[in-house]
Amino acid sequence: MSRSAHPAGPRHADVLPEGHYTAPAADLNALDPKVWAQTVTRTDSGSVSVGGIDVATLAEEFGTPAYFVDETDFRARARAWRTAFGHDADVFYAGKAFLSRAVVRWLHEEGLNLDVCSGGELTTALSAGMPADRIAFHGNNKSVEEITKAVEVGVGRIVLDSFQEIVRVAHIAQGLGKRQRVQIRITVGVEAHTHEFIATAHEDQKFGIPLAGGQAAEAVRRALQLDGLELIGIHSHIGSQIFDMSGFEVAAHRVVGLLKDIRDEHGVELPEIDLGGGLGIAYTSDDDPSEPHEIAKALGEIVTRECEAAKLRTPRISVEPGRAIVGPTAFTLYEVGTVKPLEGLRTYVSVDGGMSDNIRTALYDAEYSVALVSRTSDAAPMLVRVVGKHCESGDIVVKDAFLPADLATGDLIAVPATGAYCRSMASNYNHALRPPVVAVRDGEARVIVRRETEEDLLRLDVG
Repeated sequence: MSRSAHPAGPRHADVLPEGHYTAPAADLNALDPKVWAQTVTRTDSGSVSVGGIDVATLAEEFGTPAYFVDETDFRARARAWRTAFGHDADVFYAGKAFLSRAVVRWLHEEGLNLDVCSGGELTTALSAGMPADRIAFHGNNKSVEEITKAVEVGVGRIVLDSFQEIVRVAHIAQGLGKRQRVQIRITVGVEAHTHEFIATAHEDQKFGIPLAGGQAAEAVRRALQLDGLELIGIHSHIGSQIFDMSGFEVAAHRVVGLLKDIRDEHGVELPEIDLGGGLGIAYTSDDDPSEPHEIAKALGEIVTRECEAAKLRTPRISVEPGRAIVGPTAFTLYEVGTVKPLEGLRTYVSVDGGMSDNIRTALYDAEYSVALVSRTSDAAPMLVRVVGKHCESGDIVVKDAFLPADLATGDLIAVPATGAYCRSMASNYNHALRPPVVAVRDGEARVIVRRETEEDLLRLDVG
């Protein structure tokens, strides 16, 4: 069936059950700029465009489902972070959010550094020309091979995550005749207001060395004694999708307290602290993220104040925005398949993707927005659940949202703010083919990560 066909579907607003959902917008055709990329707009014909290209044209050329990245927006956000923190701080883009060679080149051109957490991410970064000394290597269980490669190529820092890793990195660096710059990741006991699975600074989790009980202080003692290491600072990351700066204030207070103890015990003032990332973005109109300049100002004031109180020189600050840069710059485009109304409940809208291209709703109970983008509609709003085509009842893309009641097979709908983690965490569940990533800018679109093919699946199946 062509995308322009609109067979009979539900024509009335469903009775709205009790639950947690955002009330329908006054105009379902409106696009909230808070959740959509910079160049996304609704055209005079009623369809939506990005970078000057209509979504119907994009769907015809690249198919659905597909991720479309507004390159202009990505570059603008990267530049805003670089400008906000200035030359006295470092901005490391967190590659885990989404990484490709094109993205690495954008980052390099816009003056950002890069944070990687696997050998594959490191290889991608180097292959696209990111200077090794602008790369930080994270991870709670780096292999000997990964550490060796990182030291050999001369990454700017390795973030040590355990007592075993302190010895491992030192041994490898010394064997290669190098002195590796490192930071120690500590957990500061701050419970960020986020989902349990993405909160990373309370003690009961796999990341970092606890500040409590003197463990972080002992890690510093060991690192300072090893010839293969140059300890340059302390790293802290308190979680993800955070809007409240109070958690960073507590974390900074405890990190600076450790720096003071290090100075008092060893006579050394470490020159850097990394406060991680985790700054939230708007997935729905209810979210209210801060701008980079507001974040930079707040973090700078917090660290300066704490260091003055401790009579320490203010160290160089590093931050690691990933989602905050790439998240808002992309949307996922789907074609509607079946529209199934359940009287008195909601309407299930099935699309040609699902949890294989966005696992976050199932994994984190994440909330998203959705819009009809191939046309406008004056129909009444109906409460929908956008679901995928996988053999799981938990295969949900958007849990509760409103779409026009005349939504029909062949319509194109889009979910904004899918630039972070969706493609990075995509899978081949049910042997689905992972969608392409298409960069759009100034009327031109190009594939930066191609769509998988069935040949790709069979190429790995050597049985």
